[in-house]
Amino acid sequence: MREIIITANDSGRRLDRFLRKYLPGASLGEVYRIIRKDVKVDSKRRPESYILNEGETLALYLTDEEMRRFGAADAARAGGGPPSRSGANSSGCRRRAKRTFGIVYEDENVLMANKPFGLLTHGDSREKKDHLANQVKDYLIETGAFDPRNERVFTPAPVNRLDRNTTGVVLFGKTSEAMRELNRMIREDEIRKFYMTIACGTITKDLHLSGSLVKDEAANKVKILDETADGKEIETIVRPLEILSFGDGLKATLCEVELVTGRSHQIRAHLASVGHPLIGDSKYATRGASAVNRYVSERFGLTTQLLHADRIEFLDPAADSETLGYLAERAFDASVPPRFEEILRGLRNK
Repeated sequence: MREIIITANDSGRRLDRFLRKYLPGASLGEVYRIIRKDVKVDSKRRPESYILNEGETLALYLTDEEMRRFGAADAARAGGGPPSRSGANSSGCRRRAKRTFGIVYEDENVLMANKPFGLLTHGDSREKKDHLANQVKDYLIETGAFDPRNERVFTPAPVNRLDRNTTGVVLFGKTSEAMRELNRMIREDEIRKFYMTIACGTITKDLHLSGSLVKDEAANKVKILDETADGKEIETIVRPLEILSFGDGLKATLCEVELVTGRSHQIRAHLASVGHPLIGDSKYATRGASAVNRYVSERFGLTTQLLHADRIEFLDPAADSETLGYLAERAFDASVPPRFEEILRGLRNK
């Protein structure tokens, strides 16, 4: 039998969701069976939807062999000692990813990272170690803001995501409660997200775009359809800032883009769908963009989208949050990277 004391970062979670993280090798059906037969919270049976509270004792009636089979983080420790962390070497020290991100803002609850070009927000099948989520976690361990030895299932994590080659602000919750509040604020439109980009062609007035987004998983690409079509509803606002003329009669527009909804590849696909793909973006390039993309490739070596998440704003309703209300009506900026500035200057100077 393993006894687990519910910490502040574990509280507020449903029992089934806690166990799915604590026992990552268990299927959903096995988790529900374990809840029915092998779990008590403060000596009582609880349903899978039960919300855990700080200080409660969760008794898990599994053998050490079952704990190992289900991948419990502390399966190797008898008596429920502190959990080990994945990625640790034989001496118990985790191999840490070199930090490449900047810090836009940090306090005891949140960290706003400035993600550089070429870095994944989360790991994938090809890159499991050196990604932004791991870099931020390692930074918080080094500064003492996060101690994995005291946690069962919680790890600081991003609440928004940027593509590998998109730069800018990524929000992290440093506590479980802060992560829940940031996710709620995004879901309830209490956070505005702004991007800087350069789009092909001339945009002379604000564009308020809407539609339906469908993803082609095999091609890792999305398609924008009419609002009435099946898919995820999207809304994008484009505000032109400067018309750029360069090359042999080529045109592009420096834009501020506001994401009202936040879907994968939304800005790239939505602007392309109205004839203004981002410069350099071969994945969503339209026929009319070929001359611009050839120019920026030859002159600047740009072969991917030029897109930067430069600002987030917390709106007035965020003040109702007990945890993060102090962020209401505040804005946080991440200046565009030198590469973006270099290309913008080059296009201005033809």
